[in-house]
Amino acid sequence: MIKAASKRQQQPATAPARRPEMRLRPTAPILPPTNIQGNALMVVIAIMAFLACLTFGAVSMVRATAAGWQSQIAREITIQIKPEDGLDMNRALVRAKDLALSFVGTRDGRIMDDDATARLLEPWLGTGLNLEDLPVPRLVIITIDESNPPDFEAMRALLRNEVPQAFLDDHRTWVNRLVAMARTTVLIGFGVLILVFTAMVLTVVFATRGAMSGNRHIVEVLHFVGAESRFVAREFQRHFLKISLKGAAAGGFAAACVFAAAGFWQSRSLATPQSDQATALFGTFSIGLLGYAGIFATMIIIALLTTLTVRLTVLRTIDEIDLIRSDPARTDPLAGD
Repeated sequence: MIKAASKRQQQPATAPARRPEMRLRPTAPILPPTNIQGNALMVVIAIMAFLACLTFGAVSMVRATAAGWQSQIAREITIQIKPEDGLDMNRALVRAKDLALSFVGTRDGRIMDDDATARLLEPWLGTGLNLEDLPVPRLVIITIDESNPPDFEAMRALLRNEVPQAFLDDHRTWVNRLVAMARTTVLIGFGVLILVFTAMVLTVVFATRGAMSGNRHIVEVLHFVGAESRFVAREFQRHFLKISLKGAAAGGFAAACVFAAAGFWQSRSLATPQSDQATALFGTFSIGLLGYAGIFATMIIIALLTTLTVRLTVLRTIDEIDLIRSDPARTDPLAGD
């Protein structure tokens, strides 16, 4: 018996049975990843982003064109000499040029010859013009220093005394009109952007309220068992952020493609009437790296604005639910009797 007991003591003890490991089941999102409402909202955000990016790019293009026009006009002044009987036009042109270049702030001057004047009048009077038979004024173009312009009033008075047929045009009227046009265009563009963003915010608010109305029972249960408002808002934010990023990326990419295609068409159709007219009205269709960076920034702003709108809407809706629960007159119709 003693040997049997010692044998039992020498035998190793059996290891305890392992318990099965507990695996946490991943929590499902409050909102389904894809549904009809989410796809419709994505399309609406894509359209709004396309319009916003298109407006921003157009405003940038018009501002760059107006700045180029303003710089070109500000660099030059024009002396116009009207033909009269007995006037030696060539001598008057040379005299006016020399008088203008005698002022500090002028750099260079050139006289427009007959061929250049004929090309300037060709769109209105056609080809084959004989300027000697027409009372067409002749022009002297003076290049000036933009940072240190000459005294235009003194130059105008000197030309009036020396060459009475000369008229000095410093283009101030056109510069002021261009500046006013650029400012008006910028204001209109910002107005359109504000309208687009407002429409997008209202659309997101209605979509968020619709999503919360369809999942109201889930939100109420989560909130009743202790889920904080920020947790519920975070879930909605995550869902709508994905939708807004996809929609904004699609709309911004489409707007960038429109500008790229327009620039490619303009570069491939040079020296054609359509391209010349478009260039004269709108300048080049290239918005540059700064314009594309602005389109990308507009996409990010749309996504952030959508997320902020969703968060505020969810928090306000949960506050309304808490207010209804805390008011017995709303939860129980007989409580007020």
